[in-house]
Amino acid sequence: MIWIILPAYNEEESLPLLLNTIKETFHNKDYTYKVLVVNDGSTDRTLDVAKKYENNMPLEIFDHGKNMGLGKAILNGLKHALKKTENGDIIITLDADNTHPPSLFIPMINKINEGFDIVIASRYAKGGREVGLSPIRKVLSRTASMIIKSGFNVGAAKDCTCGFRAYKPSFLRRAFDIYGDNLVSESSFVCMSEILIKLSSLGASINEVPLVLRYDMKKGSSKMKFIYTILRYINLILRKKSLLKNVNTD
Repeated sequence: MIWIILPAYNEEESLPLLLNTIKETFHNKDYTYKVLVVNDGSTDRTLDVAKKYENNMPLEIFDHGKNMGLGKAILNGLKHALKKTENGDIIITLDADNTHPPSLFIPMINKINEGFDIVIASRYAKGGREVGLSPIRKVLSRTASMIIKSGFNVGAAKDCTCGFRAYKPSFLRRAFDIYGDNLVSESSFVCMSEILIKLSSLGASINEVPLVLRYDMKKGSSKMKFIYTILRYINLILRKKSLLKNVNTD
């Protein structure tokens, strides 16, 4: 079983496009899958759109009721999926704004089946690139990955911020056993780096597949607060000892 977690906040335009593509991706493939839409208190028709798809594809909805941030959406999505997965299953997270191509599902699944604990869809792997991203967003993403790699051992990861990842459930369970809900304490986009840091500290084996980020496919404006996000990345470095207090970081 492939669990696909979509944290969604005000994605009424993008969500149908993404769900249709996910459905097409698995058509005639030898995989069973389930989409979990985590509606993070959307104020548009995102929840209504998701409900319409419950009847024509394997889809569940986890509704926050109010906006709680990406970190809580990812945390609750992972916890919900882990309750229903077996160790041979795979969990995939990606953005609901249609910028992450589901065509990468199969190569990511193959990498997990080869034995890796985490597979990242990476803009910085050979063949990866960004389309339609503003210069400031490009600088922020690259700088953030540099900050994380300079402050922490994240193994083979080049793209430390992208939320398009595949995980081995058995490794996520181990991480939750150690960290509990503190596995994800950041509420903003920085939560993806936090997860990577904590899983890496537990010895996760990491691989990447090249991602062509299609920001030109995004509907609506970005939800990222630039200055706040930069400060949160810096904060990760400053609180390194407390961040990893439950494991041996020597």
